Amino acid sequence: MHPSERHNQAIDWGRLAPLRLRAKSVADGVFAGVHRSRRHGPGVEFGGHRAYVPGDDLRWIDRHALMRHDQLLVRLFETETDRGVHMLLDATASMSFRGAHADSAKVAFAALIVAALTRVVLSAGDPVSLGWISGVGSRPVAPSASGDAFDRIVQALEGLQATGDAMHDLRAFDRVIQSIARRARRGACVILLSDLLDLPDGAAERFAALGSQGRRLVVVQVLDHEELTLPYTGTVRLASLEGNTVLETNPDVVRERYLEALDQWTERFVQPLANRAGRWLRVDTQQDPVDVVIRVLHAIAEVPP
Repeated sequence: MHPSERHNQAIDWGRLAPLRLRAKSVADGVFAGVHRSRRHGPGVEFGGHRAYVPGDDLRWIDRHALMRHDQLLVRLFETETDRGVHMLLDATASMSFRGAHADSAKVAFAALIVAALTRVVLSAGDPVSLGWISGVGSRPVAPSASGDAFDRIVQALEGLQATGDAMHDLRAFDRVIQSIARRARRGACVILLSDLLDLPDGAAERFAALGSQGRRLVVVQVLDHEELTLPYTGTVRLASLEGNTVLETNPDVVRERYLEALDQWTERFVQPLANRAGRWLRVDTQQDPVDVVIRVLHAIAEVPP
């Protein structure tokens, strides 16, 4: 629920435009703020033996097989993990809200986080993809680690309009989840950026199910500071950005119950995620985007493969 005079479904970039430059600046801040460790290659799984041939790496000779069979055998490995990052952005109407003191609408803030994460992930040579929940002009971006992947994701974000109501369309949400399930292999990370306010019943369980087969799950709940504090005084008129609900109330009277209800509603999504060892972050659009991206990267690192 939001003050009705601020109802605006077009992306309000506020002080976050131009996106391309802001995302590069945030990514540079991330590089300066975290220590990147050298990677030690992909996750692998034993895949059998074959006879040794001259030139093979001696590290992979199976000494136990040599003792048992009196012949040189080389251990084979199968690449099992996908270091790709698959991002899913909520572009429903509720994400278009911008409070009086926010730098941008929630969807714009989330878009900046997506773009900056894309730049960071691509710098490590890993593929990135982008999908959507609702939204106008939102075409999915297929996984890619190519040089133009950042530009394609930024273009997709810049052409987005936050609109639509996902609450009553679980089938549409299922299609998005199934698309990610087809693309993301073991070890991939799936990141959902959403306010979690208007997703359909069953969405939490559908998203958490992606945690099977070794995928890593992170949910970034993006909320405006006004949604987190309900700072209004006196009688206010609130209008839903999804649906036609209008409510007059006194925030001083309902604030405590509202904050409890917000936490309870969020918990409906967080609990299935926790059951899959996923991570949940709640962020305020007034926070420094650099800090938010670093928190997301730390969350990814904490999720067991």
